[in-house]
Amino acid sequence: MPTTIQIDHETKEKIKTFGLKGETYQEIINRLYNIAIKDQLHQLLMSSKNTISLEEVRRRHAARWQK
Repeated sequence: MPTTIQIDHETKEKIKTFGLKGETYQEIINRLYNIAIKDQLHQLLMSSKNTISLEEVRRRHAARWQK
């Protein structure tokens, strides 16, 4: 069931600039949403937070498995 959201004219025009010929606002918003989801996943996967360098892995491995 369709619903109505209230946005100002400026926001509507900004959304419109992302549209392709013949594309509805719903299609534009869904496409932008899908792009945003992919970008969030990319940022999460490429984040260096909670990671260690390969040098650190090698150092820990060498310390743990010394002969």
